[in-house]
Amino acid sequence: MRALNKNQRRSLVTGAAIAVCLVGLSAYALQQRGDRSQADEVARGAVTTHLPQAVRDVKVIEARVPGRPLVVIDAGHGGDDPGAPGVSGTVVEKEITLALARELRDRLAEGGRVRVALTRDEDRTLELDTRAAIARRLGTDLFVSIHADSAPNPLARGATVYSVSEIASDADAARFAAAQNGSGGPMSSLPDGSVRTLLADLAARDEMAESASFAGRLVTKSAGRGVELRPEPHRFAAFRVLRGAEAPAVLFEAGYLSNAEDEAALRSPEQRARLVRALADAIEAELAVRRARR
Repeated sequence: MRALNKNQRRSLVTGAAIAVCLVGLSAYALQQRGDRSQADEVARGAVTTHLPQAVRDVKVIEARVPGRPLVVIDAGHGGDDPGAPGVSGTVVEKEITLALARELRDRLAEGGRVRVALTRDEDRTLELDTRAAIARRLGTDLFVSIHADSAPNPLARGATVYSVSEIASDADAARFAAAQNGSGGPMSSLPDGSVRTLLADLAARDEMAESASFAGRLVTKSAGRGVELRPEPHRFAAFRVLRGAEAPAVLFEAGYLSNAEDEAALRSPEQRARLVRALADAIEAELAVRRARR
């Protein structure tokens, strides 16, 4: 085999360096999502993807035009976790959230402007981290978690939009986030001072800003459409499921099941349609604006 000249050796070294960088970046990107074992496989030149059953069961409805952004809708609670009971004793939160999620999916699918998926399309138990993992695995562009509220005061009513933040907007938001997070607590970046942590923190800040922007858009779309809103309807706190989605995300409290009027509205398909219309319009507008920026 004849010897390589200087230029050929330089090209060979440069190509090898680029290949090593690409492998390193691929491994780093997978480690960012917590897939350390898969990152090790990338470094060895092979990848085996193991998806949890909950992720494999998720169906993505395509848009009319390929390449459109994806919204993942999360119906809160389910299975062994019924959520808040209705004041009438005839309905629980998990039933309301699933009805709203399905109706929102159907409206978005009919519009065909975005791709759409549900974390659950039946009455089953899903952990918070599993819900967030579904959003991450699918590479969602927007994550919307749907819930219904409850309070000791039977007069409390109206919808609330929560976006993710390390600092809660008020004491009520902080308590609500703590209750939703359960024993897991809010997700946070690893405090190791590394470049990985810095990049994760910067990405989280961007997600928080875009989440707040979408929450504001949703409040605007809801106002004046017969949707009852709480005073100061946009609030924020450190919600584990929102942070774990690693995408712009909001938690939408559709109303108070502890209030007779709100419960009646949430049980009515005609009344739910107002909420669904506001959510769908806000989602389509948000993703259209973001797509135009690219």
